[in-house]
Amino acid sequence: MNEQLRRIAVIGGSRIPFCRSNTIYADKTNMDMLSRVIQGVVDRYGLDGAQLDEVVAGAVTTHAKDWNLAREALLSTSLSPLTPGITLQQACGTSLQSALMIGAKIASGQIECGIAAGTDTTSDPPITFGRKFSQRLVKAGAARTAKQRFKAFKGFRLSELKPVLPANGEPRTEMSMGQHCERMAMEWSISRQDQDKLTLESHQKAVRAYADGFFDELVTYWGGVSRDNNMRTDTSVEKLGSLRTVFAQGPKATLTAGNSTPLTDGAAAVLLASEDWAKQHELPVQAYITASRTSAVDFISDEGLLMAPTVAVAEMLQRTGLSLQDFDFYEIHEAFAAQVLCTLAAWESEEYCTARLGLKSALGSVDRSKLNVKGSSLAVGHPFAATGARIIGTLAQILENAGSGRGLISICTAGGMGVAAILERE
Repeated sequence: MNEQLRRIAVIGGSRIPFCRSNTIYADKTNMDMLSRVIQGVVDRYGLDGAQLDEVVAGAVTTHAKDWNLAREALLSTSLSPLTPGITLQQACGTSLQSALMIGAKIASGQIECGIAAGTDTTSDPPITFGRKFSQRLVKAGAARTAKQRFKAFKGFRLSELKPVLPANGEPRTEMSMGQHCERMAMEWSISRQDQDKLTLESHQKAVRAYADGFFDELVTYWGGVSRDNNMRTDTSVEKLGSLRTVFAQGPKATLTAGNSTPLTDGAAAVLLASEDWAKQHELPVQAYITASRTSAVDFISDEGLLMAPTVAVAEMLQRTGLSLQDFDFYEIHEAFAAQVLCTLAAWESEEYCTARLGLKSALGSVDRSKLNVKGSSLAVGHPFAATGARIIGTLAQILENAGSGRGLISICTAGGMGVAAILERE
């Protein structure tokens, strides 16, 4: 290993179009989508037959058969079968965390290259039986005699056959992410109008980016679709304003299906390497990962579930000596429009920054013209584990197109966690 840390090069990303749940990809699996985006990176960078040091990937909504997902997915590509695959999961931060883990090994000299990726589908959910009936099946499977098998079903009731669907909520609070975010919006006085405005801007930016050809190399045609099908070319503040609230009722409720990300199917991947490996393979570097931080909040004791990025970013800035204004681009994951606006409001709050973040003053405001300049999750969608890789690939492409600059990544996750990173290009 190297005594001096090496730079972590982002070579670039590839993803498939993101599609609303139960639409274009209704018959696709996580394995299908993950294999496709890994192959997309292989095709884009001429890695056919190459033995990479690692592929680190994961999904949030998985079946039991997906226990070795990353390895199985890469075996379905034209990468060398000698490439190891590591399956990782950190909710919506999965593929960003995968990239940071690969990056740490590259920086320390343990490896030279790797692909970080994420996939998710809510069209193919793991539907199971309840624990009681499952235990009966286990006992029946272990039985050696017919009598023992029959005994396993003693007292059986038809109600035990009721399927158990995956819940999109927090086990500790039994509240959905949307319900938590609704409470955040009320706490920070985030208006419905501001949420709808941010949502509209996200759609408009994404539509413009596609029209300008920005996504031509990043997004691979697959499944009969070439662009994200959640993106709306004809939406407006008036249309968004006509939608009913979905996570709470009453005059103070503000979150709707429009200003919240939809359940989405999709996958994304990104190639990382050392500078030496990139030079050997004649691959230009788009950007470098220069810092990162993962943090958590005590949402069980009523901190905002999705406020952890405020902590992660603040701690990362303290470690790097940068200010919140020292960035040319900001990529803040739009789980909900309210989440983004709560985050921005918190950074502008003197009280929050001093009392909660332990700073001497507020971090200050972000130049909104630099925020999610190619649209983000509200427009393109949010397949949970894929969003981090999508953002890295997008930001690296933005920095390459700009010629130089510094970008901030901020992602909130289930479980009250936040993952942040900095990408730079000289």
